[in-house]
Amino acid sequence: MTDHADLSALLLSRIRDVADYPEPGVMFKDITPLLADPKAFEALTDALADVARRAGATKVVGLEARGFILGAPVAVRAGLGFIPVRKAGKLPGATLSQAYDLEYGSAEIEVHAEDLGAEDRVLVVDDVLATGGTAEASLQLIRRAGADVAGLAVLMELGFLGGRARLEPALAGAPLEALLTV
Repeated sequence: MTDHADLSALLLSRIRDVADYPEPGVMFKDITPLLADPKAFEALTDALADVARRAGATKVVGLEARGFILGAPVAVRAGLGFIPVRKAGKLPGATLSQAYDLEYGSAEIEVHAEDLGAEDRVLVVDDVLATGGTAEASLQLIRRAGADVAGLAVLMELGFLGGRARLEPALAGAPLEALLTV
């Protein structure tokens, strides 16, 4: 499946809209039907693995939690290592942490300090780019670990939330690829 229009149509056909979730007025994009369809999940994995290869990545970082579901098979398909970026307090051993602001409050993510180094070019993989807060924190964390950012790849970008504009300074010229924009 090399045609972008065919890939987009397949992916969109397997994403379910759920009205008023998790709160009234929100249209949630549920990717579980896509994950349950082996053909669609394979096409998604292949497309993101192609992004990793084009970006010259040596490692894939997946952001908790759906970024794990997408990032791990992408890393395997591309022949790369997989590094989980977790919520604070979930990783044993020495970690680097990065705090970031949420709409109401703040959060913190962590990576094992020894998992990334100066020889690494890291592609961040996640399911959705919304406001960009978690992705921005992950890019800062990767650089603090001494690695280079190869780019950010997502299944879906919610363009109306402005995440791309927020991330441009943090990406510092590295590509942001969204397979779908809604």
